[in-house]
Amino acid sequence: MAASPLDSAADSAKAYHEVVARIAHAAQACGRAPADVTLVAVSKQQPWEAIEPVLAAGQTVFGENRVQEAMGRWEGRAEGLTLHLIGPLQSNKAREAVTFFDVIETLDREKLARALAEEIQKQGRRPRLYVQVNTGEEPQKAGVTPQAADAFIAACRRDYGLEPEGLMCIPPMGEPAGPHFALLAKIAARNGLARLSMGMSGDFETAIAFGATSVRVGSAVFGAR
Repeated sequence: MAASPLDSAADSAKAYHEVVARIAHAAQACGRAPADVTLVAVSKQQPWEAIEPVLAAGQTVFGENRVQEAMGRWEGRAEGLTLHLIGPLQSNKAREAVTFFDVIETLDREKLARALAEEIQKQGRRPRLYVQVNTGEEPQKAGVTPQAADAFIAACRRDYGLEPEGLMCIPPMGEPAGPHFALLAKIAARNGLARLSMGMSGDFETAIAFGATSVRVGSAVFGAR
């Protein structure tokens, strides 16, 4: 028998509180303050009925994969929220992304850096930026390679006047995530970047142990899409 809307809302709220508790426990287990780890609730492709109870439970930071989809979902509902773009960004969507998102986590090439810099200059709006690193060097994934990361971060600062605040990665499926998180933390440290967006539903506790300052959690909060 299908769950009623009330059951679904209660399930989403319960799952959300469980994830928040797990984040706090993981932070405390490695001597960190729970407040130092931000939960980015990944709302991409989720129906509003699943999102609303999580919003009502107090969550204010949400992650989206696509610009147009996010605008359709959050237009008129985003006041007081922090919206992260966590999916690949096409250069021709830079204007909408700068207008709409508070954080863009997928800066990974100079063409995009140039487009974002131009839009930031035009709009006078400066979303926080993360450089995406393809730690597994997977050809199908976005992200700058680890070997090119230092030069790319330097180019963002020097050539485009951008100030990335952190790094983001998505480790390869089927591999232990820890070494990828350790690599990302090492690249961030040597480039003076304080923020690390790493860890998803299956590995966010590991990510916290390696220094994640934000974790992107979807299915553990909302259930499978």
